[in-house]
Amino acid sequence: MFLLCGIAAHAQVTVPSAASAAPASRQTVSPVQPAAVPPTDASAAPTVAAWKLLRLIKLNNPGAASLDRRGALYVADADNNLRQYGPEGLPLNTYAPTQPGHAAQVEAWNVTTTLVFNDDRQQLVLLDRFLSLISEVRLADYLDGTVRVATLAPDNFIWLLDESNLVLREFDPNTLRLVQNTPLDLIIGHSRPDFRFIRQYQNNTYLVDRSTGVYVFDNLGNYKKKLPFPGLNTIGFRGDELYYLDAGAVHFFHLYNLTERRVALPAGVDPGAVRQVLVGETYAYIFTVAGVAVYQM
Repeated sequence: MFLLCGIAAHAQVTVPSAASAAPASRQTVSPVQPAAVPPTDASAAPTVAAWKLLRLIKLNNPGAASLDRRGALYVADADNNLRQYGPEGLPLNTYAPTQPGHAAQVEAWNVTTTLVFNDDRQQLVLLDRFLSLISEVRLADYLDGTVRVATLAPDNFIWLLDESNLVLREFDPNTLRLVQNTPLDLIIGHSRPDFRFIRQYQNNTYLVDRSTGVYVFDNLGNYKKKLPFPGLNTIGFRGDELYYLDAGAVHFFHLYNLTERRVALPAGVDPGAVRQVLVGETYAYIFTVAGVAVYQM
């Protein structure tokens, strides 16, 4: 979500292999073979953008984070508190849980409801836009298995990856029941997945497997394709693009024309120290062990 309109014409373009990004009906049904990484033109350098540092949010060892539709930033701190900041990085609200835990994923895109998934306690926490508690759900009461990642869909249903049974599940927090299930064993085949992140965006659900790439499902949980981006811990979305951090640059992959462009990190930033990048419409956020640097583009 940077302002990148002035630099797009100079961006690098790469196209994933047809097999890796084709619909599921055109791929091998079982097992799905690991997709090749898209070819990279080594001579094409990332685009250099005019980063303007606004402030550093001093936050020791920031954890899971998310942006909402209005550009507000949500970050879990080392004590499992969820902190909310305005788009420019000014503090707004804080949610302090009554019990300790580890916030593995935060999803705030919905605006009216924010989800915090505590993986160690296998618990879902739902908060309103001011970070007041709506409800808590103990997952062990409703399914037999261990959930690795979870995210909130626009319809307020929750997608869960049941790692124990290799099933993608959709859960209704209002009726406290499972709505639908998608077994993943035939899709994954004999690979050893390492699921790190899940997100629903534009009626598709994206499941990040660090080992092989990003699995894409429709909003009913039907498998569509796999994007050939292994080695990732998280992904983000801006407009019609998926973005991720790799090799000192933010890569933007267009979801429909399958082109890719890269924007270099700010000068002086050590790529090895960067844990995550979130990109909004006007601001970008670079996470390190010392906190979150807020940039305007």
